[in-house]
Amino acid sequence: MKQQIRIGNGFDVHQFAEGRKLFLGGVEIPFHKGLLGHSDADVLLHAICDAMLGALALGDIGKHFPNDNEKYKDIDSKILLRLVNELILRYNYEVSNLDTTLLLEKPKILPYVDKMVAVISSVLHIEENQISIKATTTEKLGFTGREEGAAAFATVLLTKRNS
Repeated sequence: MKQQIRIGNGFDVHQFAEGRKLFLGGVEIPFHKGLLGHSDADVLLHAICDAMLGALALGDIGKHFPNDNEKYKDIDSKILLRLVNELILRYNYEVSNLDTTLLLEKPKILPYVDKMVAVISSVLHIEENQISIKATTTEKLGFTGREEGAAAFATVLLTKRNS
């Protein structure tokens, strides 16, 4: 019997760097540093992509969008999320719900959460109430606590679409 539901977990981490814009959840956040990466380094969207791919045992975003491919240099991570969603749909699954957590000391993201949810909802073609975005500090512990970078966790539930 084919599985009707699949669960995936994703994780991503990037260090802060001068001279880069900060993108989280597909939203540009005003901050004096951005995250360093081959793409726009949106840790939240990368973790979501990995969770979706992992749910169907399709590898990770590094497999699908390698950082040595110039095609993906500085790419908007919303495009990567859209492409991953299209792949999931081709396998006849869709996102049922998504739960995420950002780990960073600064900036505070609460003022941007609703916009992040709206952006992700639009890209994935799901309702906003299917998306949870939370943030926490690490109480000044570790690289996120020292404000050297940010990390994100994502858990996704995929359900088989009715044919």
